[in-house]
Amino acid sequence: MTESILLVTGTSTGIGLATAIAAARTGFTVVATMRDLAKSDALRAAAQSAGVDLDVQPLDVTDPDAIERCLAHIRSTYGRLDAVLNNAGAGHLGTVELEPVDDVRAVMEVNFFGVVAVTKAAMPLLRESRGRILAVSSVGGVVGQPFNEAYCAAKFAVEGFMESLTPVAATVGVRATVIEPGAVSTEFVANVGIEESPAAYGTPYEGAMRAYLARTAAAFDPANAQTAEGVAEAIVEVLTAENPPARVQTSDAARRFAGIKLGDLDGAHVQAVTTHWVTG
Repeated sequence: MTESILLVTGTSTGIGLATAIAAARTGFTVVATMRDLAKSDALRAAAQSAGVDLDVQPLDVTDPDAIERCLAHIRSTYGRLDAVLNNAGAGHLGTVELEPVDDVRAVMEVNFFGVVAVTKAAMPLLRESRGRILAVSSVGGVVGQPFNEAYCAAKFAVEGFMESLTPVAATVGVRATVIEPGAVSTEFVANVGIEESPAAYGTPYEGAMRAYLARTAAAFDPANAQTAEGVAEAIVEVLTAENPPARVQTSDAARRFAGIKLGDLDGAHVQAVTTHWVTG
């Protein structure tokens, strides 16, 4: 992998940071990107500790000009691109009655259209290298979850996009894989504001929200959740596999949870599980 160039989006924390480090250790030349380079200290410190070099670049996946600048840098610096990991994203809690539609659009913009825009820009280079395109979805892209209407809608969209793209990309030599973590112990949940989430308080949804938050805090407790490094290990396995699968869950818990949906033709099984999340 010493000559393979990997672009990773959203590397300031969590899965993106861990994957950038793990891939560099494996031998990839990693272009590690984030929206705000002022938040790159953790990534740079991790790279130094791991004894690896990263090419840290700015990239806001919602900004077409920023995407083009990043791809131009890759073309001019390396002359090729072998793999892309679409990881940048943002969580969101809410329910449709209580939030502006513009908030839902913003969630779709970063979590879905960001994936589409980066993939579109990278495809010419990936066709040349017969490379790989990966997107970090979630088990929330398979099973809809309470108070995650916008987030799950965006991840469902990523799943549909990637599943539809996979056979088409294969005809031009590009392999595509969607990555489905379950609960992961990272700063992602803290960034959602899961401990506050005041929007539903004082509304008819308060009881359901409090029950959901209690359940979710337990699920994302480090004692129960997968580590970002564990997810990164699964991603690197996909990047280096001779025949990568189209869909990968990153833990046994994720496989069990995603499996709830596959045989649930009328939705009753999913509803039986998730209803308990909001009723306690």
